[in-house]
Order: sequence, then C-alpha cells, then structure tokens
Amino acid sequence: MVKSALTLIFLLLPALAHAQTPQADLRCIATGTDFVYDCTIRLSRAGKPLEGVQITVGADMPSMPMAHNTRPEQARSGTLPGEYKVRLDLEMLGEWAVKLRLGGPVRDQLILHYEFDSKGASPKRR
Repeated sequence: MVKSALTLIFLLLPALAHAQTPQADLRCIATGTDFVYDCTIRLSRAGKPLEGVQITVGADMPSMPMAHNTRPEQARSGTLPGEYKVRLDLEMLGEWAVKLRLGGPVRDQLILHYEFDSKGASPKRR
C-alpha cells in the first residue's frame, strides 16, 4: 500500500509542478518603426492571472547568441489582471528568444521562442 502511494505521488509530482509554473502568452504588433514592437504579456499560474509581478524582458537570437540581443526593459502593468506591456526594440527580423525574468511574489524565468516579421510575432513551431 505504501509503495502504491509513493508511486502515485511520483507520477503526479510533474503535473503538480507544471500547475505551479507560471505560463506566459506574448502578443506583439509592429509599431511602424523598423524592428520595434508593442507587446502584451499575459501571465498566469494554474489558469489564474498573476498580478503584481515585476517582469524584466530581454531578447536574443538563438541562431546568433551574443551577437544580437536587446537591453532588458521593465514591463508595466496593463489594464487587465495578469496583463503587462513592454516595447521591444529588436535589431532584425527572425526568431528571437524572449526572456521574461519574474520578480516580486513570483520568482522565475520563462523563455519564449517567437518569430518576428514586419507585422508582429508568432510562436516559433518546434
């Protein structure tokens, strides 16, 4: 019985850990200035909006690490719960790894891979 309970716990731990991991959705639209995007981040955990989080946003190109990157920017709160806004000023079009460093009541780092084009950004399919 104890062995069965321990097995069940070990099987459920990854699902429980994932439920506690913050999730981020990124929407970016081009501003009309080359490579500059206004982005909205929707941050949640276990399906509920995460509010009061300090988010520092940076980005670099996975295909050219250390060659193309951005200066970290502090996101500001949006109008909806769990919503944050930031402007990204990239160096070129293509795939970027957008890094969200979370501080305050939640401490974590999320890396989102997005393809940026002349209109906006979409998640990179892997």
